[in-house]
Amino acid sequence: MKNLIWKNEKGFTLIEMMVVLLVITVLLLIALPNITKHSSNINKKGCDGLKQMVQGQVEAYRMDNKEIPTVQQLKTEGYLKNEDLKCPNGKSLSIDTTTGEVKEVSN
Repeated sequence: MKNLIWKNEKGFTLIEMMVVLLVITVLLLIALPNITKHSSNINKKGCDGLKQMVQGQVEAYRMDNKEIPTVQQLKTEGYLKNEDLKCPNGKSLSIDTTTGEVKEVSN
């Protein structure tokens, strides 16, 4: 009677489940260092793109108003939103009022 009960049950054995967990663990150990290594590179490129976008807005303001803007002027005139000057890596952007160049500033 006992053999009949075991033959009718279907499912995974403990060893099969442990093999699956081992395979998943190995895949995670391979993938995670690769993702974290590229994270800083992604943040840097994101900040470079944001800096170029803000530089474009500075040039647009300069063409419209014939002067180099401050950050506050760009915000009040609607060229930038408040969150536009914060990079993904945590650094802020500022505008050099003599040259009109956008630069990264450490916080």
